[in-house]
Amino acid sequence: MSTDDSNRSIDPIDYRILRELMRDGRASDVALGDRVHLSSTATARRRKILEERGVVRGYVADLDLSQLGFAIMAMVAIELTSQTEQVLNEFETAVIKCPSMSFCSFVSGDTDFLMIVHVRSFEDYDRVYRSELSTLPHVARIRSSFVMRQVANRNIPPVVFNGA
Repeated sequence: MSTDDSNRSIDPIDYRILRELMRDGRASDVALGDRVHLSSTATARRRKILEERGVVRGYVADLDLSQLGFAIMAMVAIELTSQTEQVLNEFETAVIKCPSMSFCSFVSGDTDFLMIVHVRSFEDYDRVYRSELSTLPHVARIRSSFVMRQVANRNIPPVVFNGA
């Protein structure tokens, strides 16, 4: 890869490649090239550059957790006792170890952290609440909301590709 390639900005062709990779991350360079109207060699080069730059961080399978027995998703809002650097670091270190958690972010507003937890049943959530959530350090308050129906679940919002 030349220096010019690694420092260039993402152009409309790159966006077309990214859009197609979002649809099918397993697409071959030949199939991807056909979809974006490039040769497979040019497509492979561009894909490699996007991967090396960290724009494409990886490829994953989209699993239906309900078919694996995890039918309930809870959104959990957590308030901490304080927001000192030490308290935040200790909480973040501990929350990463929670096996039922798939998402956790530090947020603004009246909540400090938002999490998504996946469980098999409400009884399972009670166990997770008692053994994982309530044992996290510096927690002042936990509020849980259960997802009744998922309306949208996107990794990337379509606006990223608008105008590309």
